[in-house]
Amino acid sequence: MSAPGAALLNRPSLSGGGKGLAMQLLLALISGGYAVGAALNWGSEEVAEIMGDFGLSAAGLLAAVSCYTYARAIDSRERPAWLLFAFSSLMGAGGNAVWGWYEVILGEAVPKPSLADFAFLCFAPPAIVGLLVLAKRPVTRAGWVCLGLDSWLIGGSLLTLSWSLALAHAARTAQSGAPGSVPRAALSLAYPLLDIALVSMVLVLHFRRSETNRSAVNTAIAALALTVLSDALFTSPLLSAGYQSGQLLDAGWFAGSLLLAYAPWGARRVHPGPEPAGHPRAGHPRAERPHSRPITGSLPALTPYLAAAVCTLGILYNVVDGRKVDRMVVFTGCTVVLALVIRQGIMLLDNIALTQELAQKENHFRSLVQGSSDVIMIAAPTGTLRYVSPAAAGVYGREAEELVGTELATLIHPDDLGRVVHEVRRFLAAPPTEEPTTRIECRFKSGGGEWLNVESTVNRHQGGLILNSRDVTERVRLQAQLQHSAEHDPLTDLPNRALFTRRVRQALTGRRAGDHSTAVLFIDLDGFKAVNDTIGHQAGDELLIEAARRLQDSVRAGDTAARLGGDEFAALILGDGSRDRSAREYQVHEIADRLRTTLSQPYRIAGSEVRVAASIGVAFADPGITPSDLMRNADLAMYRAKAGGKDRVEMYAPQMQAEVVRKAELAGRLRTALHEGEFALLHQPVVSLATGEVAAVAAQARWRSAQGILFTPAEFLRVAEYSEGGAAGGGPDASRTAELGRWLLEEAVEQAADRHRAGHDVPVAVRMTAQRLLDRAMPLGSVEALLTRHGLPSGALILELAVSDPRVPFDDLERRLTALHRLGVGIALDGFGSGYAAISALRRLPVDMLKLDRGLVEGVVESARLHKITAGLLRIANDLGMRSVADGVDLPEQVQALRAMGCTHGQGMAFSGPLDEYRLRRALVRGTFPVPGGAVQPALAGGSPGGSMAIRRGSHNETPVPPT
Repeated sequence: MSAPGAALLNRPSLSGGGKGLAMQLLLALISGGYAVGAALNWGSEEVAEIMGDFGLSAAGLLAAVSCYTYARAIDSRERPAWLLFAFSSLMGAGGNAVWGWYEVILGEAVPKPSLADFAFLCFAPPAIVGLLVLAKRPVTRAGWVCLGLDSWLIGGSLLTLSWSLALAHAARTAQSGAPGSVPRAALSLAYPLLDIALVSMVLVLHFRRSETNRSAVNTAIAALALTVLSDALFTSPLLSAGYQSGQLLDAGWFAGSLLLAYAPWGARRVHPGPEPAGHPRAGHPRAERPHSRPITGSLPALTPYLAAAVCTLGILYNVVDGRKVDRMVVFTGCTVVLALVIRQGIMLLDNIALTQELAQKENHFRSLVQGSSDVIMIAAPTGTLRYVSPAAAGVYGREAEELVGTELATLIHPDDLGRVVHEVRRFLAAPPTEEPTTRIECRFKSGGGEWLNVESTVNRHQGGLILNSRDVTERVRLQAQLQHSAEHDPLTDLPNRALFTRRVRQALTGRRAGDHSTAVLFIDLDGFKAVNDTIGHQAGDELLIEAARRLQDSVRAGDTAARLGGDEFAALILGDGSRDRSAREYQVHEIADRLRTTLSQPYRIAGSEVRVAASIGVAFADPGITPSDLMRNADLAMYRAKAGGKDRVEMYAPQMQAEVVRKAELAGRLRTALHEGEFALLHQPVVSLATGEVAAVAAQARWRSAQGILFTPAEFLRVAEYSEGGAAGGGPDASRTAELGRWLLEEAVEQAADRHRAGHDVPVAVRMTAQRLLDRAMPLGSVEALLTRHGLPSGALILELAVSDPRVPFDDLERRLTALHRLGVGIALDGFGSGYAAISALRRLPVDMLKLDRGLVEGVVESARLHKITAGLLRIANDLGMRSVADGVDLPEQVQALRAMGCTHGQGMAFSGPLDEYRLRRALVRGTFPVPGGAVQPALAGGSPGGSMAIRRGSHNETPVPPT
């Protein structure tokens, strides 16, 4: 609910207030009309008797019905009281009805006693009990005793006064012995005695009434008081002798009955809504209550003494006037004095007990305050400290006596003072019931002059404040450390990814939202993994620390340098408001190139010089770009810089994102091809360069297009290789590539087993990465189980191993390959001459065959440098007793050159392209391929049977093959 809505609900409605005022005016009008009519004797004696009897009966009946209806409508402890008020009013209505029966209907004088007297006598007791129900009940026996004593003190004093004035005459009449005098005297005594009891309860319980529906209870008490006052006037000797129905005295009873009928409804209806605590309206009674509270609080205590004074004055009046003091007056006065003495004794004992309890509590709380480790201070409304607990010496390093009398504002840090003053003023203006306490944190000056972080719980105290303070300096420091640790890299102390992202978001919002010259730089250290592998991770950490220091020193004061993880860093270059995009791009490119140069300088690590380079991607904050998109663009540019040769700066261009989308589409095509079974297996012969015999066949996967043609798109294979290498850590691309590798291995083994059973004992070579061989998703015995399931001898399988990822654990790879090698599985090192790990692989892995990289073979004829490199690698293979295979042998000149250098086998278009199963078996039946001694065309080039195709460079070009 909104604040205005809540205020509207708490405000008394104008319609309700108008209705209450109308009811009050109507009540006053009816009562005033009745009084005027009674004063004029209603115009005739008959009308006066009717209004004086049946009019009072109707008013009493109205009060009875009103109180009964209200009692039925509520569900609380007040219900019995209003039922008793209804019964009391009903008795009064019945008495007046009987009175009217005699005077109006029968035209006779009302006999004494009569049923009317019985009904009137039954008016006071229910009302007294009802008032007891509405009063607050004492909680102790002493309270009940004091309640009884207070009632007797008031009643006894009234009885003494009444007896002196009127009741003694009635008692003497009863003792005269005249006929009918005793009943009349008894009635004359009964009425005032019951009224005295009712008045006593009204006065005593007026100060003990419940807080529930106070307005209705006050109105009911006023109605009963008015009725008792009329009864007192009726029983006085001056009026009782000449009373007739319809006189002005009846107006008091009539108004009392109407006021009692009005009490539960009208009073409740005009009761104002709840006021906000602490903010009474101007002119409202609650606004005056704090000033009248001392007087109203003392009235209950003074009432018994006032009653005793009245009783004493009554006795003294008789003595001074020379009258004989009645024994009844003396007896009643003595009992009143005795009751006062007893009550005073009870109050004295209670005061002694309360004083002892207060002393115990004071000692208890004093011990708590003085022994507390928190500092408790009491500040006056002026801000001066009135009390400071002894704990101040240990917390603030200042004695409590030294702080007492000091202005609290002088102890608070100037930077925090304004905030503290604002919070204190807001707290003091808030309603106490809604906000009893508040908490303030600020810096407090200690005795040594340093500033302590202090947390204080603040309470109100006689216009001032009570502050319960504690030193939280260590907690604040710890929170600051935790916050710093959560937002900074633990190694370099640069902002981490979370803090960097938040600062990028801040740079793109607020007053910088329209500045599109802000740029984000993503930085990756090229060659850092080699540092870890060669000289250790400790040296790598030192290099990262030094690189972070260089980066931090190179950016401007308002910019942000961050470490995102690993060897990846980032920098946020805030915009300068420039509208010239090309000039800003040139400026940021210079900054990035300077960073690249700085980070590429040699590092002195562990006494040796280490060099790494830096690839940097730059992206600008285009209009409407989000922080995540801006950082993604810088990341794409950085990867483009690495792909373009590393150690360079690349600016983001929209086509980079388009390339990512295109690769994602190709990855989707790969997923579809795997699920729809669109891959086919081809084999390319591996031929002996000496004899032309087929020594093995290399299994290759091909994709079947929608037209039924098998081809190998080079871009498609690059996506697969990227998924296999770049996403080797996991993800959907890695899982799809692993699925393709499993399919290739199983299909190659199954077809090789079929050929073996057909008599073609030619081994099959399957390319496999080291990551896939060690993949946990691929069981250790999967290769062995596959050979056993299809019945292929282990010597008929060659695994062409590609070791290109420096993260491959050589220990695990060595154990796995050794186990396979013992079974007879051939191990070929694929891509020899291009990978960084070639020497380590030769030294540690059980390799049988070296497969030269295609890049060496393609330039072996044209480039003298490549010729020497290839010859050296082949010499290493021959010295180690290994066979050598040249991949991508497409030209006869390449065959001659490789054979002259000692290469033993070749694979390529110079002999044959990839063949389906039918053409492969034909080639195996033939057994050999012509080895070019000059310009000789290959025997089979993947074309139609019996023909040949033009020799093409690179076996990754699309090779049309009729569908099997």
